[in-house]
Amino acid sequence: MIQFKHIYIFVLVLLIQVSGFSQDVSSAEIDALVAKTMGLNNSVGMAIAIVKDGKVIHSKGYGLKSINSKDKVDENTLFSIASNSKAFTSAALAILVDEGKLSWDDKVVDYIPEFKMYDDYVTANFTITDLLTHRSGLGLGAGDLMIFPDGGDFTIDDVLKSFQHQTPTSAFRTHYDYDNLLYIVAGEVIYRISGSTWADFIQTRIFDPLGMKTAKSLINRIPAHGNVALPHSSYNNKIVEVPAYDGGNLVGAAGGINAGVNDLSKWMLLQLNKGKYGDSLSKTLFSEKVQKQMWSPLTITGYNLYADERTGNHFSAYGLGWEISDVKGKIIVQHTGGLTGMLSRTILVPELNLGIVVLTNTDPGGYAFYAVPETILDMYLDIDKKDWVTELTAYSKSQEKDGDAVTKAVWDTVESNKKTKIDFKNYIGTYNDPWFGDISITEKDGALWFTCKRSPKLNGQMYFYKATTFAVKWEFTGMPCDAFATFNLNEEGKAMQIKMKGISPNIDFSFDFHDLNLTRID
Repeated sequence: MIQFKHIYIFVLVLLIQVSGFSQDVSSAEIDALVAKTMGLNNSVGMAIAIVKDGKVIHSKGYGLKSINSKDKVDENTLFSIASNSKAFTSAALAILVDEGKLSWDDKVVDYIPEFKMYDDYVTANFTITDLLTHRSGLGLGAGDLMIFPDGGDFTIDDVLKSFQHQTPTSAFRTHYDYDNLLYIVAGEVIYRISGSTWADFIQTRIFDPLGMKTAKSLINRIPAHGNVALPHSSYNNKIVEVPAYDGGNLVGAAGGINAGVNDLSKWMLLQLNKGKYGDSLSKTLFSEKVQKQMWSPLTITGYNLYADERTGNHFSAYGLGWEISDVKGKIIVQHTGGLTGMLSRTILVPELNLGIVVLTNTDPGGYAFYAVPETILDMYLDIDKKDWVTELTAYSKSQEKDGDAVTKAVWDTVESNKKTKIDFKNYIGTYNDPWFGDISITEKDGALWFTCKRSPKLNGQMYFYKATTFAVKWEFTGMPCDAFATFNLNEEGKAMQIKMKGISPNIDFSFDFHDLNLTRID
């Protein structure tokens, strides 16, 4: 989606550091690479597919679907592909463009009149392209608390109304900040034009024609006892199976697809065949013209006037559902995906007629989702070899260690201040944020409790930290997302507002507590 903060930042850094040799890869080499990766990291399961010159040359599962069931991953095991779903949303819109039902430059309000941004000019001029290119002016992951963690009762109407209450962090169309909610709006555009929900459109107009027989557009469409990889956390050097993220119908267009590498091979072949598929490529899903538009750099994310010495990289950018960069004169088209316990990456090199997809069910798992495909790419690009597995394993452990040190210091301070007397009545009450809704501060069993009315997994005990700041330990433990809550008191010492932020530096950016502006309403 729905990319974790540490992944998002590190991927941007590594985007210009692709490495390799110009040779084909064998299944034996991939097997050895996976064995090394899983040996160094707490990785539960993985699946890998490679397509080259119009053929699937590798499609295989490794490890386990679940540490509890011990069932093995195969090429058809379904993984959540998270934000890799965004390319499917872009493709769905491209189909409508080909049919003359839509233009990339059409205004969103022409299809969704109630759509409203933070500024009248932005609202009136916001295009379909703007929905897909992360240049809205809103901050990284703005409003994602409506969809993270799962289980909330927010609707598409709530999403459409939320943007007017968000504070921009940059001028419209001037800066890249990754978002999810605007892709949800893109899914609504598909529904308003076609009459089919995003999930139905993806199934009938993409999965079915391509013969993607096991892929599901939403997790709730997977049959009971299906061939499914379950998510795991490997934080604190311990593997734990965690509940699967289910964003329901709302989240699909931003990150709802579940698929195996066998089906995703068909998706990659479609892309590399410029929208054509079937026997002798006799059928067309979308035109080469719209594919070129999807793969055009529209929002610049990095630029080197002088080529990077090692990679020859000049730029990185975002197109329509795809990240784009250049390496040694060749265009790399890719995307990553991250949800609770699920990390994945897709890479396409059109000039080499090459596609790589890696799906994992462990977070962070030594960032195997990134190291493995990068190493495979080493075998196809003429750049000095690099030990990505060892390097990213070390980076992952370093990030976790640094994050643990920060959070430990916070909870040590909480422990040292636990005898501080707090007058609960100054804090108890109901507070409202205009896009997130009401939260309540109550007393429960002699402690303060924070309860979100619309996101029931965000409930937790509040521990005094310093001054008017409390540390909230959520009952939700799928990802490290505990938060600070700082109260603004009036002249009589009564809390009137709450500002929040995540405690861990490794917190996923979708936990955008910092965007909340909670004001007392009782």
